[in-house]
This record gives sequence, C-alpha cells and structure tokens, in this order.
Amino acid sequence: MTVIVHHLENSRSQRILWLLEELGLDFEVKRYERDKKSMLAPAELKAVHPLGKSPMIEVDGRTLIETGAIVEYLVAKADGMLGAPSHIDETQRYRQFLHYAEGSMMPPLLSILIVDRLGLLGRPARKPLLAMLSQHLAWLNAELGERPWFTGESFTAADVMMSFPLEASQQRAGLDARYPNLLAWLDKIHARPAYQTALQRGGPYAFA
Repeated sequence: MTVIVHHLENSRSQRILWLLEELGLDFEVKRYERDKKSMLAPAELKAVHPLGKSPMIEVDGRTLIETGAIVEYLVAKADGMLGAPSHIDETQRYRQFLHYAEGSMMPPLLSILIVDRLGLLGRPARKPLLAMLSQHLAWLNAELGERPWFTGESFTAADVMMSFPLEASQQRAGLDARYPNLLAWLDKIHARPAYQTALQRGGPYAFA
C-alpha cells in the first residue's frame, strides 16, 4: 500500500520523505506551497485534516498527523527498521531524542522565528531565546562527542527527527563553528543517498 505524504515546502515534513526513502517504502508526495506573505500553510491542507498542518500522511483512507507519531508508525510498518536498538541505553536514548526534537528543541526555535518577524519589537526577546537555545546546542554537541549518532553507533529514526531542528538552528539560531560535532553530523546526514533522493522528491528545501 502506498503512503501519501502531504508535504509543505520548507517544513518538518521533509523528514518524513527522508525516512520513507531510508525505509524503502512506497510513497506519493502531494506538495503544498506556503502563503508568500504570511508563510503559513495554505487552506487546502485543511481539506485533509481540520488543523491544516504538515506533515500528514494518508494510508488506506486514514489520516495521521504529528511527526513523531508518523515516524513511529512508519518504523513499525517497516518491521522495526531504524527503530529502537536492543541495548537498553541506546533504546532509552532513541526514545529520548525521538521526542526531544519536537518537545524541547522546536519551542524556542519557533519563538525565535516569531520575534524575528516582529522586527524591532521582537529584538529584546531574541537574545534570551538564543541563550536558551545555546544550552541545547552545547549539550547536543557534547552528546555527539561520545558517539557518531544520537542513539549510539547506528543511524536511527531518532536522527531523522533531530534533523529539522538542527537544520533550522544552523540557518537562524546560532549553530555555527562553536559546535563542530553538530556541523559534522549535519554534513553526514546531508550526504546520505536517501536524504538526497528525498530532496529531489520533495522539491526545494531551504534548510539543507
């Protein structure tokens, strides 16, 4: 059965295309453009789900939302490929980073995006938000100093989940040469053949 991915340009749904390529699952891409003024998702997505947010996937007439839930569903569909490793410590890290990406990294990144759009009005809030995010970046950089991937010795779906917040951090939130392990990790994921194929399937992506 084919998975239909409702893919919004320059969004977290790029991770779903990448994961599907890594898993070797069949999928179809329905791509949506952001509103040029507001940069929000178009109203057409609300015809798929009332929240009108991407990513969304359709499988057998059912719609599934939320990136983490979609990732867990697809890993299970692929018989656990790129899922939690068997070692207890790596299993815990897998679960941690699978949820950390959205639960801890994305809120300050979204806040930075909002204050940047406020111009002068948002400037006072930008410095403390960047300081908050720098704590995350420093910790993540140290984590990748201990092992090649977020979970352990092997690439997993947790790395896929971590891609978007770190790509966004590099573009607009201070991820630079102070965090060499994170930059090396980004170079490594961007070089993966499945990542490159997903870019071709999904269209232009500003964060790669």
